[in-house]
Amino acid sequence: MRRGRLGAGLRLALVFLLTAVLSACALARLAVPSRPSAIYDLTAPADFPVPSGSAAQLLIPEPSAFSALDTERIAIRPAAGQYAYLPQAVWSDSLPRLLQARLMEAFQNTGRIRAAGLPGQGLLIDYQVILDIRAFEVLDDRALVAFTVKLLNDRNGEVVGTRIVRTAAPIAAAGNEAAVAALDAAIDAAFIETVGWVLARV
Repeated sequence: MRRGRLGAGLRLALVFLLTAVLSACALARLAVPSRPSAIYDLTAPADFPVPSGSAAQLLIPEPSAFSALDTERIAIRPAAGQYAYLPQAVWSDSLPRLLQARLMEAFQNTGRIRAAGLPGQGLLIDYQVILDIRAFEVLDDRALVAFTVKLLNDRNGEVVGTRIVRTAAPIAAAGNEAAVAALDAAIDAAFIETVGWVLARV
């Protein structure tokens, strides 16, 4: 009799455990966000009013950003001091890595630099172009971009200069595509300013 009661109790405990596991799995499935319906990219500007070139080789490290912007999600500001994200839309990579790649392309697109590359590509570096992202978001009817750019002489560790770049672009219509297009226009303007500033100093 004692063995039967023990066996029944064990079976009951197993039933409760299995029920709890199945319930947890169901809740986990409900908690997983749905897949985005659109993945967006940014473009690098191609036309630059750069009068002269440089023989320097530039390294573009991954920019720094606080956690609300260090993500693949596309930020909006519904109110001062608040962050939210465009629904069903993400960037093709985390924002810092995406800006890193597009800034490198922007320097390459000038045709006036010996080389611009990313860490690990084996360049003999003359300067680093370091970004600290302050804003990359949609606010009301505008797209806002702001970052600090620091030009570092890689051979002696001297900071050649620091500049704050701020740009904005109007959002022409409702919807995610118009918001992303405005962000793309704003970062194009910011990168044109940044490239011109750097090439005047290297």
